[in-house]
Amino acid sequence: MNVCDFDYELPEDRIAIYPPAERGSTRMLVLQRQTGEITHDRYANFARYLRQGDLLVLNKTKVVRARLFARKATGAKIELMLLEKHRDEQDLVLYRGKLKKGDTLLSHEKELQVCEIAGEGIARITLSDGGCVREFFEANAQMPIPPYLKRDAEKLDIERYQTVFAELPGSVAAPTASLNLTPELLAGLAQKGVGMASLVLHVGLGTFLPVRVDDLSQHVMHREFYSIPAETIRKIREVKSSGGRIVAVGTTVTRALEHAGAQLFDGNRNEALTGEADIFIYPGYSFRVVDTLLTNFHAPRSTVLLLAAAFAGPENLRNAYKAALSRDYRFLSYGDSMLII
Repeated sequence: MNVCDFDYELPEDRIAIYPPAERGSTRMLVLQRQTGEITHDRYANFARYLRQGDLLVLNKTKVVRARLFARKATGAKIELMLLEKHRDEQDLVLYRGKLKKGDTLLSHEKELQVCEIAGEGIARITLSDGGCVREFFEANAQMPIPPYLKRDAEKLDIERYQTVFAELPGSVAAPTASLNLTPELLAGLAQKGVGMASLVLHVGLGTFLPVRVDDLSQHVMHREFYSIPAETIRKIREVKSSGGRIVAVGTTVTRALEHAGAQLFDGNRNEALTGEADIFIYPGYSFRVVDTLLTNFHAPRSTVLLLAAAFAGPENLRNAYKAALSRDYRFLSYGDSMLII
């Protein structure tokens, strides 16, 4: 299977550059993966497709302010992007420009020291006064909105590029499938008898990278730290045993659950699960945990598009994307949604 099988033309005017005026007012395409049937609906009607006994799983990660500009002693401008939080946390940044170990950078009247060049375009930095790098970024950096929006972050992105239930800081990209969930919609789901559970997966910049190899089996997936609480594990086991469905809100939740799949159903384990998800899900993969997926319309050749194709079936997904393009759906992070059931 080749990556060119998952390419398509996405006109720039179909990319949602800004969020909708009102959170939750987007459209939603519903795809039946067994039959390929397509229904066109609204995100606000999400609850009508779930039933009592289902379990909605949310990613409670919080997007940190990660994009910062600094200057070298020479006056050269350097762009820094704080990387997502991992278990073995270090203050690593992706940089644009030329840096070497020992360089001093100035930003917002603070000096930052380049301690190490940790990889191609990646450096470890510290604050000269011994302060916390992540707190400094949170106070002074911009929201790391996706590069394909081709604009600088604005005031509205501080609120809208964040879910209403964001809790634990660490992501440098939003779990976008849940950006349109509102307290009212969540309350309606609970009233219907849909259970709620959460986990954390800190989303990294790798989510935006296209697959650059022709042969999918040769792609090396990026790693993202996740933690699944014991209470979430208990709820998943109960719902599965009673015939309910596990409804993953987004590809981030899906990656965490499927990476932890074998351990989730190990009856001898009752504690929280943590890991570094490097699972690459593409057509041919057999899902062990997730039964229903709420997701966005994804970029061509992306790993998240391949995950959606694996869940829906490649031909079903192609047909759904053709239908969405023909009906002027809005694509990518701030755009419309797809529910695959």
